[in-house]
Amino acid sequence: MLAIKFKKTGKKHQHYLRLIVAEKKSKLTGRSVDDIGWANPHENTHEINKERVQYWITKGAKPTEGVHNLLVKAGAIKARKVAVHKKSKKTETPKAE
Repeated sequence: MLAIKFKKTGKKHQHYLRLIVAEKKSKLTGRSVDDIGWANPHENTHEINKERVQYWITKGAKPTEGVHNLLVKAGAIKARKVAVHKKSKKTETPKAE
């Protein structure tokens, strides 16, 4: 199954992200099918090829949660953002008095 995901590149403490299409379970240092954009988290800039994003989504590629939120922010897809933060494993139980 194909996925649109981030590939971290750059120097230590100065990384930037490439948006790639690759197999869901492939390593990030491995081969990618297509390179569709980049994002710089330090300067909050990005450039995404929206046509290629739409093409790969129609072919069945699913974006990861972080990529999905970036694509919504860039206007490449029309959807709601997804909560990416970790959810607590603890469930609060009411104490009996």
